[in-house]
This record gives sequence, structure tokens and C-alpha cells, in this order.
Amino acid sequence: MTKHIFHNTLYTNDNLYVLSGLNSGLVDLIYLDPPFNTKRMYSAPVGSRAAGVSFKDMWTWQDVNEHYLDTLAVKYPELAKYIATVGGIHGKAMMAYLTYMAQRIIEMHRVLKDTGSLYLHCDPTASHYLKSLLDGIFGRNNFRNEIVWRIGWVSGYKTKGNKFIRNHDIILYYTKSSDFVFNKEYIEYPEDYVRRDGKKPVGQGIPIEDTWNCSGGDILDSIAIKSFSREKTGYPTQKPLALLHRIIKASSNEGDIVMDPFCGCATTCVAAQQLGRKWIGIDIERQAVGILVERLSDDAGLFKDFVATELLPVRTDVKREPKSSSVKQRLYKEQNGKCNACGVEFEIRNLVIDHIQPSSKGGGDYYENYQLLCGSCNSIKGARPMEYLRMKIETRERMMKTKIIFGE
Repeated sequence: MTKHIFHNTLYTNDNLYVLSGLNSGLVDLIYLDPPFNTKRMYSAPVGSRAAGVSFKDMWTWQDVNEHYLDTLAVKYPELAKYIATVGGIHGKAMMAYLTYMAQRIIEMHRVLKDTGSLYLHCDPTASHYLKSLLDGIFGRNNFRNEIVWRIGWVSGYKTKGNKFIRNHDIILYYTKSSDFVFNKEYIEYPEDYVRRDGKKPVGQGIPIEDTWNCSGGDILDSIAIKSFSREKTGYPTQKPLALLHRIIKASSNEGDIVMDPFCGCATTCVAAQQLGRKWIGIDIERQAVGILVERLSDDAGLFKDFVATELLPVRTDVKREPKSSSVKQRLYKEQNGKCNACGVEFEIRNLVIDHIQPSSKGGGDYYENYQLLCGSCNSIKGARPMEYLRMKIETRERMMKTKIIFGE
């Protein structure tokens, strides 16, 4: 684990563990383009810069354990109920996806500055559910815009369905508070543009609205990756630099920190570097490192002070508090003398202090990350997350009930 927070750093690890190790109020702007639960497999074409990269965008409880809902229920009980309800309507795959996203959005909210903003890029597969998650975590009053991004020309394949042709993505824009950074942007007037009265305009340009074009629409506002562009990496879900330039300019200033927790081919990192911002990128795919190095060298032209690591950061904004008898007594009182896993009451001498989030997953020695477990639960859990322990406890209880039913 790294002891310091590095700017201009690409962390190659599970973004939940990286986010957990970052200080609160660290970041000015977060853009994320996460999996959409489209039930598709994406792969980069052979010969492209991203060749070999692939990811599945389909979810089961093998990806996210149902017991994560227990973790959410502690601080966000209504959100946990909502996710469970969606699961009842759409099945466990959608419930798994929303649980996965909720955990990470909660951490993103924590690491954002009070003046910070978040842009979540999604499509109609789950955009309405993700908006409800964001309302529950950021507060519905902090919703600013639903941006419609027209994603390109209509292909022949898309025209075959018996429905209106979908040709846009959604970007959900939230702020952490009512006091946030926003730099209004404009599209330049064309040279031959005149007002209705025949006079030349005197303003800065046409204010940008919440509908953004990719190509083929308003030529003044085209946000796209041209087929012949050096920008193109072949990454399956790559977004244009122009799109990130617009978002970064609008919701951050030079020197601010921009983060992308699903950075993929590093478009956000490159755009931030080009615009004089610091950045933090996170991706679980190791190949992202090579793509980022190449793009920062070629596209940003400012390749320096770049760190790539698989090690996890450790928070420095919380008081380090070693395990002690006083810590144990406080926890014993808060837990009402019960094991935090099985719920059985014990004498204090039969309970041990354990990390809720293991050290190997970015958990630190601070009070909020401590709990008391009985010897049995502590032995089962080991260095694993709490969800593993809860799953084992439930399995054990189910087996005991089966034995009682069958008289074993």
C-alpha cells in the first residue's frame, strides 16, 4: 500500500479498494463511464492500440455478493430497500449491478470536495435506476442536468428493429452541494451569423445546452472521434477527447484534481493533462497502463510526473489508532457486547478487534475500520471482506436448519 496520495497516478486495481484508500474531499471533478449492464461482451480489434482488451458487461451474484446490501443498509437503509425492490422486478443481475455501483458511488461522494461535481455516463439500459441511486447518495436537490449526447450516425443494423432508433447516451450531472464550480461555455457564432434584426451578435457565443451532438447534427457542436483520428485507440467504449474537454472545462479550474474510476483507455486522464489539471485514473485492466503511457506521450505531449501502481493508497485524513484495550472497550459498548458478524453476545475477553475492510484491500488502522468479532467468526473471515464472512454464516445457518428438519 502507498502511504501518500499521488496526483497524476493510474491505479491498476479494483476501484472500490482504491477509492476507500483516498482521502475525503480530495477531488474536484469525477467523470465515470462504467459498465451499463448491457449483457454484451466488448473486445478491442486486433491491430489497434488497445488490442487484447476485453470486458464483459453482464452481471451475476458471482460478481457482487448479495451481502453487500447488508453493508449498504447500515448508512443507506432506504437505498438498500430500493435496490432489493428493483431486484424483485428485474432479477438478481440488475440488483447485483446496482449494488456494485452504489458501493462505489458512495465512496466517490466521500472523496469529492464540497464544491465538486460528478458526471455519470450511461445509456437507457440502467440510466433511470442509476439516477435514483445518485438521488439517494447525492440528494435530489443536487441534480443539475440530464445531458443527452447524440452518439453518431445511424447504422443499417440499428434500423432493423421495430422501434424508434436509439442514438444517444445519457450523462447525469450532480454536484455535492449548492456551492459548486461551473464555468459557463459557449459555441462560437459562425462567421455569417446575424441576429434577427440584421446586426452582428455582441455576446460570447451560443450558450451550450443539455443536448450535445456527436456528428451529423449541428456542425458547430460536433463531439466525435473521426475514423482516421490518431486519438482512436480501438478501445471498445472509447469516448472523444472533446467530450471530456467540455466537462472538465465546465466543472473544474486549472490545477484542480479530476478523477476517472473506470478510466479504460485514459481519455479523461489525457484531457485533464492537456487542460492543466491533475488527475487520478483507476482501472482494473493492466493493459490500461501501456495505453495511458502512449496516449500521454502522443496526445497530451506533457509526459511527466506520471505514476502507475497496483498498490493501494492509504488515507491520511483519519487519525491512526492502534488496537488497544480502550478501543476494544469502546467497540464493546457500541456493539452491545455482541460479535459484529454472528450477533451472539460474548464477554469482552472472548472478542477480538478486526478490520472491517482488510489491510490488503486498503483498510487502515483507524477506529471507523474496527469491529469486534468472536474467535470463530474472526477465524473464518481471515483477511477477507465482511461479505465473505456473512455468506459463510448464512450457509452454516441454512445447513443447521436442514439438519433440524431432517432430524440429523
